[in-house]
Amino acid sequence: MDDKLKAFERLLNIMDELREKCPWDREQTYESLRANTLEEAYELAGAILSKDYVEMRKELGDLLLHIVFYSKIASEENRFTIAEVMNGLCDKLIYRHPHVFGEVQVSGTGEVLENWEQLKIKEKDGNKTVLSGVPKALPALIKANRIQEKVRAVGFDWEERNQVWDKVEEEYQELRKEVSENNMVNAEKEFGDLLFSVVNAARLYGIDPESALERTNQKFMKRFGYLEERTIKTGKNLKEMSLDEMNVIWEEAKKFDS
Repeated sequence: MDDKLKAFERLLNIMDELREKCPWDREQTYESLRANTLEEAYELAGAILSKDYVEMRKELGDLLLHIVFYSKIASEENRFTIAEVMNGLCDKLIYRHPHVFGEVQVSGTGEVLENWEQLKIKEKDGNKTVLSGVPKALPALIKANRIQEKVRAVGFDWEERNQVWDKVEEEYQELRKEVSENNMVNAEKEFGDLLFSVVNAARLYGIDPESALERTNQKFMKRFGYLEERTIKTGKNLKEMSLDEMNVIWEEAKKFDS
């Protein structure tokens, strides 16, 4: 514990010195740091997906720096301190885990999550409706999943998870109908409904849709990179190749999927 406290104290002291002596650090604001914070979060997410633990440690450090940075600026403005940030978090964790720090009994993870959402609604921080705590700036795929998790906590969900596939099929057929009639305004709406229902299916079967899609992105990029590399080695140009020729190499690339 002493080593952890010393390391954190060292970080805080460095931050104090940077704000005092470094022109760049001294000029930073909440707004100027915001984009970098988002970037660091995505870089951490990438390291997690690739199971690169060395990079994960570095990205966690970068995110921690941002937390300390924001708190330092806030303390200079007499708004709050890093101590208040941490104590507020500790109070929240204790409050939202009555099965650990209180007398509440739970049967498993599902009940823990339901209790968590119910307690969030009761908190006196303005989040008094089920969906008011969903950040507006979340990417749409993540937001869809979060919305569904929240409404599930108050019982708005399928009785049996396999029922969701009928909904997926229904939305798929409605999309095909609008596309076949070339009604692209309605097609966009139906496409959104289809995506939402697919996210719902992912949630019900314990699949994180954002991670699943990103893994597919990475797989596609790897295969296409192989296609480009093989094409260059043979002196060909992708634009000059037929789709059948490209598919032959694409099938080769599948053999290297990890």
